[in-house]
Amino acid sequence: MAAVHVTVWDDREGAGERVPAVFVHNILTWGSDAMYGFAGQRPLADSRRLLLDRRGYGDSPDIARGDFEVDAEDVLEVLGDGAHLVGHGNGGVVALLAAARRPDLVRSLALIQPSAFTAAADRPVVADLLDRVRGGAPGVPDDDVTPERFLRASTEGIGLPVPEPTPRRLRAATTSMRERPIWEAQIRPAAIRGAAVPVLVICGTWEDAPTAYREHVGLPLMAVAESLTDSLGARLVRVPGYYPHTQWPAAVNSALREFWDSGA
Repeated sequence: MAAVHVTVWDDREGAGERVPAVFVHNILTWGSDAMYGFAGQRPLADSRRLLLDRRGYGDSPDIARGDFEVDAEDVLEVLGDGAHLVGHGNGGVVALLAAARRPDLVRSLALIQPSAFTAAADRPVVADLLDRVRGGAPGVPDDDVTPERFLRASTEGIGLPVPEPTPRRLRAATTSMRERPIWEAQIRPAAIRGAAVPVLVICGTWEDAPTAYREHVGLPLMAVAESLTDSLGARLVRVPGYYPHTQWPAAVNSALREFWDSGA
């Protein structure tokens, strides 16, 4: 078993064995978190689901510095003999890395606004974002930035609601501050497409997003979603809002259920 905590939600009530699903969360959260995690996907538990807390988040053990390469190896262990794989944000990058390494274990891949910027670096809006983050290195804050300040800057600073600074949230913020910069990830779409892994990309429409968040984050994320749809031969589903699985969980759940049931 991987060195991570896995929450199992299973409400099948004797409905029989079905292919499980592994969910990989973004930064500043954990698998079952109600605010930015996957709590809104709880109704999907009529088939077995596994929620992965990446190292340093939720109930998983601490880590000196989060690394998407290590997370990808953890995911491969949790996949067992095969499962559907879902990743959001940085967790989407982890899911992409895992799928490229062992596509035979991935029954399907669903990406919710993945932060796979290097896979779409040819898009001008993504190239501009990469120039900004590489210059300022927001993933490695100054020494005087506390987890409380980081949590507030990462939410309120771009117009998002500030989560209550509980010990668990501050721990997630601490891990997020120390994560290896996501723009160092080398994505290999060809390895996934070549293995004929079914892929679904879910992206918000971003009309109602705070202006700064939309301009600096939303436009690049939409460009990444479109680029990965092309490079992976995926299906793109757009839903309202800018945090799809928490703002519009019913729409996202419906898309996932249809995707899984279609023979993905």
